[in-house]
Amino acid sequence: MAAAAAGCLRDLLRAAGSRRGAVGRGTAGRSRGGPQPSDRGGARGTDWQEKCAHSCHGSRNKHVDPILGVRLHRSERLAEARHPSRIPPRTRIEETVLDLTQTAKTIDDAVGWLCQACGSRLTTPEFLLAALAKRPKVRRRAILLSALDDISDGAHSVLEVRYVRDVERPHGLPRARRQAKVTRRSGRIYLDNLVDRYRTCIELDGKAAHPVAERWRDIARDNASAADGIITLRYGWSDVTERPCHTAAQIAAVLGQRGWTGQAAPCGPSCPLSGS
Repeated sequence: MAAAAAGCLRDLLRAAGSRRGAVGRGTAGRSRGGPQPSDRGGARGTDWQEKCAHSCHGSRNKHVDPILGVRLHRSERLAEARHPSRIPPRTRIEETVLDLTQTAKTIDDAVGWLCQACGSRLTTPEFLLAALAKRPKVRRRAILLSALDDISDGAHSVLEVRYVRDVERPHGLPRARRQAKVTRRSGRIYLDNLVDRYRTCIELDGKAAHPVAERWRDIARDNASAADGIITLRYGWSDVTERPCHTAAQIAAVLGQRGWTGQAAPCGPSCPLSGS
């Protein structure tokens, strides 16, 4: 049985290599006790296939001979994690995403898998939360739960999650509306973080460099926002991750000029705002 499963798996991996965005096809994995590939739900143009096409799950009580280029994960939850209908057998997308968060080297990498899965509309924060609740042991559970809450609220990237987690929330800034829809004569646009009451927009960009056309689009959008009475503040990765307290103080100063009567709170004893 193990030899047959291994042979099927080799066929599956060869098929996966010939079809981008799919795990494979054919008779692979028909043995219910044999190894079953992780699947990213057919995502195209991402790292899903590179991460998962050669990663398989097997029952703890089944022996499978080593296969070159294949990483086998033993699981006691294989029946629960398996997709109920897709052929060849594979894990559910939510299970695969959570598996990737557990092998991620950093917190940002783990949150990145959640953002990518939800942003690609392969799954939703609600489905991931339900799958997470079924796992008794999860690394970084509290962080993943918080990140999924922020993603559900409209954060689309690791940088946007970090802004909420490191800048807005710990410094007591007014809660912004995520992916705020604004309709103009030129069409509909979405602003990353809009504090409606104080007509202030916080745009976040994790790119180190911008194509010229994209930069001019950003300028045109900022100008249009200014014409509507909305001031735009733009921050990059280092502003949010390396200087969150300074960024919070700057946002608070702008909000204060536009009517906010509150003050930015220190995020901890070492926060520069603790002495202000």
